[in-house]
Amino acid sequence: MSSSKKLALLMPLLCSAWFAEPASAAPEAIVTPVMEQPLADYPGKEALMITVVYPPGAADPVHRHDAHGFIYVLEGSIVMGVKGGKEVTLTPGQSFYEGPNDIHTVGRNASATQPAKFLVLLLKNKNAPVLTPVK
Repeated sequence: MSSSKKLALLMPLLCSAWFAEPASAAPEAIVTPVMEQPLADYPGKEALMITVVYPPGAADPVHRHDAHGFIYVLEGSIVMGVKGGKEVTLTPGQSFYEGPNDIHTVGRNASATQPAKFLVLLLKNKNAPVLTPVK
């Protein structure tokens, strides 16, 4: 086979390698709503309950909730932290709290090979976003 034919056959492979997309970013958390309930005794407030699954290696960007957040680990292991506080590693049965003024600086799966799942209860202003990114 001539070298020009070899090059013609190899060109698609070379181009696909050259123009390949960069390695994908860390996997995103999977959030599932469980319930949302207006709090009649607290006008303008509501409770929102969600489950979050961190795939292996998943991490959240820095954010805030503008809510009282109660986290309870169901499966796996997660690392949580707020600005000015210590990072903590949590396992099933352990919990974490973040207040409405906290900036959530660390939220990630502690494992690169196993998923982690946790329950979150947010007490927040009605219709407020679940989280707000912080730069």
